[in-house]
Amino acid sequence: MKKITFLLMMLSMIAMNAQTFSISGKVTDEQQNPMPGASVLVKGTYIGTSTNSNGEFKITNLKQGDYEIIVSFLSYEEVNKKISLTKDTKLDFSLKQSAIMSEEVIVSAIKANEFTPVAQTNLDKKDIADQNTNADIPFMLSLTPSVVATSETGTGNGYTGMRIRGTDMSRINVTVNGIPLNDAESQGVYWVNMPDFSSSVNAIQIQRGVGTSTNGAASFGASINFQTITIEPKPYANLGFTAGSFNTFKESVSAGTGLIKDKFSFDIRYSKLNADAYIQHGFSDHQSMYLSSSYYDEKNLLKAVVMLGKQQTGITWWGVPDYMIDSIRNYNPAGVYYDNNGNEQYFDDQTDNYWQNHYQLLYTREISRKLSLNANLHATTGKGYYQQYKSGDNFADYGLQPIISGNDTINSTDLIRQKWLDNVFYGFTSSLNYHYNKINASLGVAANKYDGDHFGYIKWMKQNAVIEHDYEWYKNTGTKTDFNTFLKVQYSLTEKLSFYGDVQYRQISYKMEGPDDDLVKLDQTNDYNFVNPKFGINYVMNNNHKFYATMGIANREPNRTDLKEHTKKQKDVTYETLTDLEAGYQLTKTKYAIGINLYYMDYKNQLVNTGLLDGSGYPLMMNVDNSYRTGIELMFGVKPIKNLEWKGNLTLSKNIIKDYIDEDSHCDTAWNYSFQKVEMGDVDISYSPNIISASTISYKFAKHFTFNFISKYVGEQYIDNTMSEDRKLDAYFVNNVRLDFNKNFEKAPNLSVQFLINNVFDVDYISNAYGGKWYETDGVNEIEKTWVAYFPQAGINFMFKLALSF
Repeated sequence: MKKITFLLMMLSMIAMNAQTFSISGKVTDEQQNPMPGASVLVKGTYIGTSTNSNGEFKITNLKQGDYEIIVSFLSYEEVNKKISLTKDTKLDFSLKQSAIMSEEVIVSAIKANEFTPVAQTNLDKKDIADQNTNADIPFMLSLTPSVVATSETGTGNGYTGMRIRGTDMSRINVTVNGIPLNDAESQGVYWVNMPDFSSSVNAIQIQRGVGTSTNGAASFGASINFQTITIEPKPYANLGFTAGSFNTFKESVSAGTGLIKDKFSFDIRYSKLNADAYIQHGFSDHQSMYLSSSYYDEKNLLKAVVMLGKQQTGITWWGVPDYMIDSIRNYNPAGVYYDNNGNEQYFDDQTDNYWQNHYQLLYTREISRKLSLNANLHATTGKGYYQQYKSGDNFADYGLQPIISGNDTINSTDLIRQKWLDNVFYGFTSSLNYHYNKINASLGVAANKYDGDHFGYIKWMKQNAVIEHDYEWYKNTGTKTDFNTFLKVQYSLTEKLSFYGDVQYRQISYKMEGPDDDLVKLDQTNDYNFVNPKFGINYVMNNNHKFYATMGIANREPNRTDLKEHTKKQKDVTYETLTDLEAGYQLTKTKYAIGINLYYMDYKNQLVNTGLLDGSGYPLMMNVDNSYRTGIELMFGVKPIKNLEWKGNLTLSKNIIKDYIDEDSHCDTAWNYSFQKVEMGDVDISYSPNIISASTISYKFAKHFTFNFISKYVGEQYIDNTMSEDRKLDAYFVNNVRLDFNKNFEKAPNLSVQFLINNVFDVDYISNAYGGKWYETDGVNEIEKTWVAYFPQAGINFMFKLALSF
């Protein structure tokens, strides 16, 4: 009998532990008006929901225990309530309107919310701070789904880049506070020109695929929105110091006034970074400053932002030649020349130098509780050059006559040259945002203009022709205007089902005039008119299950390199069209969460990388008739025990060009070249690994200490579109270890310390390369020849970061 009683007690306890409860309630404002769309989160778990059109919410499947509920809404003060849950509980919240306009309104028109049916990843201030050591933005984002980051220097700073779903930076739309960041001509983003930008970022949203309409060019792989630092109510000051391998030293100082008289605030940051590179002769010498001033009241927000950047970087974009990769893995051919005795020398000033400044004036007005207006002005100025030593260049290449010396004719010489870019990008963006009951809508209008001068000087010649000082051998100009307008509407048909519609119109005109650096005339005007529609549905079964599906069409114009290179080769180049189909499912529980996203991206005339670069390091592209990218993205987070969390993602994909036709260069015994077309059938798209994954295991083993084990796997990828084993990058698996210490003191500065070991297992890996092939004949057979230049990454290296907050 005692055994039966004990068994019944055990079964009763198990049943009690297995029992789940719910928290339901209503969120209202101070006048008891319901607040639809308010966010309701359970702190320390993966569970959250939003209120319905009546301001009501319900969170189910919660086990017995203590919880903290966080409720927030744009322009209202956040409310936290703690609860000990032993039964189904009703909990109401009343939110008080903030005394100042929320800065989230600045990006609300282009930022996706939790009900927007797109694949998205959001990083908050803590996520950014954890990753912010010395590496640039691409490496900070490399742990998010489908991202591959690469560095020319091998250390994560200097010239860095990334691809998302195999798409490079020239096809990823980037905005800062809703202002376009992509260079208007190259369409890329050069993070080296924005040193330590991450220290002034408060939030980041990545939308993969076509995503929602935004300002600037259309997204062909992803869009990324950065929001700079927002209001700190109280005065603050921060000091940061980073030191590590490769003589890396970064110092930063920031301060803010907090809110003065409930109306004004001022913020400032200055950063300086000096570092050598893993690649020989590479280095970074960077300085940056961030300034902002803001005016707030209940209905208005006026904010001025200035970001100043200055960088000098050793040129490393030539890569390591294939014949050197096994003997001198970090060899850098840029700047190498030979003296009269045939001895190898190095030109010490083989550098890239650039100054880039951003100016933004942001204004938001809450016209009513339902309606708000954003109106923003911006300007970005850029000026700089890169300097090279050139050996044996022909005078004719610079529009100069040979030198006649007696009976000798000198046709070539060594020289030092500078290639300059001087440009300005300016315009306005605006949006009218409506949010009430079942409708969330935005109407946006933007117009931007770019003016850029490209020119080059000869600074020195070994065999000196009679030329003026700083002889300018070429100059061309580029002007581009870009107008876009979009309308987005999100409508909640029921409490669980919502529809999303979005259409954007873009009008672009791009004009080039004058000769390029090879003296070929670039004169041309290209006009484009695009309509980019998107549609989607979102179904929220409950706070545990969410489904979405979306379809989007995007069109995008060729960039400057595409147009000028195809002009020189007398080949047509046209715009690209992408039809993107996606569907996703999210499961959230107290201790774990899973996300699945399926995508099929069908391209018409996609511009794919050929594996070649031009003389300035820009990728050369070509249109292919039909191609697609399809895959599955898996995201997960799990908290199996207290203080332990494992987060990660996995992308499995196929990236295919249909019926690809390659063009081969053939050389006969007399060194005469000809080109032949070869039908290759379906091939993998260049630089598109079929497997990408990332993982972070975090364990808080003491009150202030957290241990992080960080892993990244990238599958094999081809550097051109021929699937040749000779032009393939091997898969790599790299692991980092990071130890975090954070402690807040009452009467002393808050202290944060990080110790980071990158590539802890000292893996030799290569993240990027470029190259090509040609054919030679021995008189009987044609033999394929390959050349490749690699970008190897550093082995094990260390970084230490100290931060003090006052």
